[in-house]
Amino acid sequence: MDPRALALARVLWDHLVLADPLSKADVILALGCHDTRVAVHAARLWREGWAPLLVVSGGNGKITTGWDETEARAFARVAREHGVPERALLLEETASNTGENITATRRLLDAEGIRVRGGILVAKPYMTRRAVATARRQWADVRWLAAAPDLGYDAYLDGVDERRFIELMVGDLQRMAVYAERGFQVPMPVPAAPWAAFEELVRLGYGRYLVS
Repeated sequence: MDPRALALARVLWDHLVLADPLSKADVILALGCHDTRVAVHAARLWREGWAPLLVVSGGNGKITTGWDETEARAFARVAREHGVPERALLLEETASNTGENITATRRLLDAEGIRVRGGILVAKPYMTRRAVATARRQWADVRWLAAAPDLGYDAYLDGVDERRFIELMVGDLQRMAVYAERGFQVPMPVPAAPWAAFEELVRLGYGRYLVS
């Protein structure tokens, strides 16, 4: 792997990762993805008593289209293995992107008659800032906090496809700007250093997940 690309990606990571101090909430919402460590962490938060309900949301997205099960089913299986009982678990199996994770979960909980005033979003570390920005636009009357597996940049790199990891972060950084302009999420300006790193990574060929 190109050491320069890895160094630039660290700059993106440092901006995209958002870890809020947690407080008690009504729901933990695990955002489906290819990384089941998110489900492990969501189950841990449930066991620690941060919320009485865990929702796992996800159909199949750009990375998981070849899975034999939905992201929600995979996450639910992991959550059960880590101590979350059926009574505390809801599955949302239609979402294919972050916005739909929020809006589809809102419809599900509304249909169940569950009122949400505070929620904890659990996502991949580099998805946390964008997840909160999206939730605060798409479900604005809820107080949203972000949480993620407790992994630093080097630890997260261990065992992942490094190129895809960088490409996904490049796509997420771009979405912080583009989706705010389109009204999909609240504005969270990107400082000069991560934006410059983003532009250089695009120039180096890491733009596979850019939106047009």
